[in-house]
Amino acid sequence: MPNDPFFHPVSGFDLPRYAGVPTFMRLPYVALDNPRLKEVQIGLIGSPWDSGTTNRPGPRHGPRQLRDCSTMIRAQNGATGMRPFEAVNCADLGDIAPNPADIQDAMARITRFMEVIMAHGIRPLTAGGDHLNSLPILRALGKAAPLGMIHFDSHTDLFHSYFGGNMYTHGTPFRRAIEENLLDPKRVVQIGIRGTTYDSEDRDFAASVGVRVIPIEEFHQRGVEDVMAEAREIVGTAPTYLSYDIDFIDPAFAPGTGTPEIGGPNSYQALQVVRLLDGVNIIGADLVEVSPPFDPTGGTAWLGASVMFEILCQMASTA
Repeated sequence: MPNDPFFHPVSGFDLPRYAGVPTFMRLPYVALDNPRLKEVQIGLIGSPWDSGTTNRPGPRHGPRQLRDCSTMIRAQNGATGMRPFEAVNCADLGDIAPNPADIQDAMARITRFMEVIMAHGIRPLTAGGDHLNSLPILRALGKAAPLGMIHFDSHTDLFHSYFGGNMYTHGTPFRRAIEENLLDPKRVVQIGIRGTTYDSEDRDFAASVGVRVIPIEEFHQRGVEDVMAEAREIVGTAPTYLSYDIDFIDPAFAPGTGTPEIGGPNSYQALQVVRLLDGVNIIGADLVEVSPPFDPTGGTAWLGASVMFEILCQMASTA
């Protein structure tokens, strides 16, 4: 039952936030063989894998830094009043064990992990890792029927291939997901797209299949509330996946990522877009591309952990 004290975070009044073993948001660690796994409703998961990275590596270290920074999260959302840990049973389910030497095997491991937790009725909130992590997650969540998706990013990740035909990089996951019928492209909206490009292939593909791309210029011109109202309309109330690349946020606020693009939202807007997802049926979500080597201070990871808490609040509200 929700509100079981076992699933509540350790309070900073009981143990200083710099003490103890850092789990996501100080939640209990529940391994896949723990008998209490069947009671978990939302599982926070690390996927420390970035073998799809094509330029600056480092997101494999993201989950560890996100966990550490997330110990600053408290029990109540200061803006909405939501207390997610009382609404649903949440736990840190640990890390998916990656294979850093084999992309296909690593993706198979991620999919198998997700299939196990889905069999227990658990909705995943995953910390990457690079954006290729989303594909094997979707292979589990979208296997029964294609999902809608709200995607915050500065890149579409809809390219066909890289480097002479390599089909699996962090720039291709959603092209593969649409081809594999894991996503319904007419229920996919991508928000914040910007930066210089190789060509228009990704956007041409989006237009050809019905993916709605909202570039950053339109985002700023229309404003957050109007854009998010359209996003909610596109995905409707059917099952929807939420994918949040930290490089959606302007690098002035989130420099710790492999492919930063200037001109993005500020840190308040980064939270606001998630708060405006009321009514969306989020069956799973990820926060990816936090790369600690490019921000060892932890500021980017703290912002990422804060975004994860906002996503968790939205997921808890539709339990």
